[in-house]
Amino acid sequence: MISPLRKKLIESFLAVLPVAIVVMIIYFTPFVDLTRTELVAFIVCAVVLIVGIALFNLGADLAMMSIGESMGASLTKEKNIPLLLTLTLVMGVLVTIAEPDLSVLANQVKSIINNYALIIGVGVGVGLFLMLGIIKILFKKDLAPILLFMYLLLFAVAAILIETHKSSFLPLSFDSGGVTTGPITVPFIMALGVGVAATIGGKNSGENSFGLIALCSVGPVAAVLFLSLASNGDIAYTLPDYSVTAHLGAFFGGTILHVVLNVVRALSLIVVFFVILQLTLMHLPKRKVKQIVFGIIYTFVGMVLFLAAVEIGFMPVGYKIGVCLADNKVLMTVFSGILGMVVVLAEPAVHVLNKEVETITGGTVSKRSMMIALSLGVGISIALSIIRLIYGFSILYYLIPGYIVSLGLSFFVPKIYTSIAFDAGGVASGPLTSGFILPFVIGASYAVRGEQSVLEYGFGVVALVAMTPLITIQLLGFRAVLAHLLRQRIALKRIYDADDEQIIEFM
Repeated sequence: MISPLRKKLIESFLAVLPVAIVVMIIYFTPFVDLTRTELVAFIVCAVVLIVGIALFNLGADLAMMSIGESMGASLTKEKNIPLLLTLTLVMGVLVTIAEPDLSVLANQVKSIINNYALIIGVGVGVGLFLMLGIIKILFKKDLAPILLFMYLLLFAVAAILIETHKSSFLPLSFDSGGVTTGPITVPFIMALGVGVAATIGGKNSGENSFGLIALCSVGPVAAVLFLSLASNGDIAYTLPDYSVTAHLGAFFGGTILHVVLNVVRALSLIVVFFVILQLTLMHLPKRKVKQIVFGIIYTFVGMVLFLAAVEIGFMPVGYKIGVCLADNKVLMTVFSGILGMVVVLAEPAVHVLNKEVETITGGTVSKRSMMIALSLGVGISIALSIIRLIYGFSILYYLIPGYIVSLGLSFFVPKIYTSIAFDAGGVASGPLTSGFILPFVIGASYAVRGEQSVLEYGFGVVALVAMTPLITIQLLGFRAVLAHLLRQRIALKRIYDADDEQIIEFM
């Protein structure tokens, strides 16, 4: 066990190092006035974050992926589709309710949308779309037409919100799709799809296993849009306290306890389902169960360390950098792009997805190419978000053309790239995006446009982070198609250029 943990520590160190270097560089410039206390808190939390990511990734390998894949395979072998779909719906709801990022979002908007109604509504949305994803796998349907129809429906509801003067809900609605697919749900949902697809089999089982996260990202957006239609007015956003001293003072009190309770709630629901299904359907060997137990312990410790480090050190520093850079809009835009490119490296669920993609595709889609595409996509999305708050236009100016391009590409690239791309969009917008990038953009929005405009222009960045990888990763597929056609053309040209003697000798 020491060797895998050491490997995970090295990977997480290399992931967090670029973010730490960027913050250290900006500290020694005159553009940002970070105090020594803020810098020390950030460095300490960066070290804690490295350990947290390593333990979480190890736990995801040992437990979360195993649980999801075993459950999917066992339920599919029963050949009881109503039972499979019912348990999928329930699992989707409960796992989503357990996602810590969703609770954070709900508490910020409870003055207009009841936080319990929001959490349950989003949970039902994820459960229904997870069930739809399983149906897609069972009947081997293409992902692109389903997504095209769903996003047309979402934009139709968004148009209704604009007509009813509730457009300030749009950034929150589309952010909810990225926030919901966090570090708890992603490994579980991905492995569930892999288990079901592998049990069904077929020559495209690997390709068929992707797409669940993409569909589950649609459910929360639909849920919040419909909840917004039933609301009475705009959300009155109150800026939270981002000072480092406030978080350090509560380090041994409310912050750690709050994080522990959130993680316990998240994992307990998954554990309860695993125990029930283990006793009734799966009957895994003791060795496998022991591995899963150790994996859950690693996941618990890793999640606590990760979320505590983000809340105590990363959120305050991200907000402070956003406020300080707001005076220099060009520098703020350039810095935001660089920041987005390096922050995605530290997202724990990204590494889970990249590993799964490389395994399923047999190395055709490598972890390296995935990470480059994700980094470019997230960097572009953060820069676009800053440009939006500077000039003050609707987020739909990005989302509508962005999804038109991404859905259009889906008809020209191999299907597996489309499924991977839409999954990656949900994965890239993880806890570090909401815990570091979102406070950065909120700080910039507050400094540029004031507190009352934060809801309109501070939020929405998570939605853009979830959208741009759809384009960049599908461009990988488009490049692969062009490369294949070019190789075919070169091969044919060599045959045509060969003389008869060479052709006879070849025969």
